[in-house]
Amino acid sequence: MPTYSASEDALTTKLVTFYEHPTDPTVMDGSVITAKRTAAVSAIATKLLMPVDSEVLCILGAGVQAYSHYDIFTELFSFKEVRIWNRTEEKAQTFARLANGPVRVCSSAQEAATGADVIITVTMATKPILHGEWVKPGAHINAIGASRPDWRELDDDIMKNSVLYVDSREAALRESGDVILSEAEIFAELGEVLLKTKPALREKMTVFKSLDNSFSSNLLYPTLENHVRCFVVPLAVILIPSFVPGMAIEDMVAAKLIFDSWSAAS
Repeated sequence: MPTYSASEDALTTKLVTFYEHPTDPTVMDGSVITAKRTAAVSAIATKLLMPVDSEVLCILGAGVQAYSHYDIFTELFSFKEVRIWNRTEEKAQTFARLANGPVRVCSSAQEAATGADVIITVTMATKPILHGEWVKPGAHINAIGASRPDWRELDDDIMKNSVLYVDSREAALRESGDVILSEAEIFAELGEVLLKTKPALREKMTVFKSLDNSFSSNLLYPTLENHVRCFVVPLAVILIPSFVPGMAIEDMVAAKLIFDSWSAAS
């Protein structure tokens, strides 16, 4: 499933194969691409929906997705403060130690979230760990965890009093406990905002519920030339002059990010 960029002379192809010890740096572990892809889509949603002049980033969780989101968000956005909370404080301390910049480890989710402009939830929580009373008006939330119908990260206060965006309506109504159990109304898919058929209401509290689904790559391609450059070029995302259906745009984004990182390191 290939995607090609003539402007960058770059070709990425998704392969289904197995290597115990890959030696070619152009062969990338699918789990790495998935982590970067999810974070890249969150970054697009954040660029569209976060408050103007956002200064404080909060990350709840300290697993793989926390690292990938931190890397992309600190590269793309200029936050003055980054906070992290995790149920196991030791993991949060490890995260802060490995981060490329200062990270404040918080003793509670409430401490981390209070006053934050952008909040990322990347946990394995089964019950809400983020409550509406802690979230400032106009904040933007990327909800990445709780990907089962009976799991929650966000409480009803947030879900019912925010503008809810999703990567896929169908997936959210089938898989997201936050959406299903709160009976929150979905305002738009992210693809609809990119196509400008639905507005980005950044002046209100917004939630982007991610289930790691491709947001209609074929549908979005005709408008990428007008959108991608202004959204995520700092991430080295490129315009794609010819598109071969099959590989999601966010896969291309993730693969390019990883390749550029390796190239810089070498």
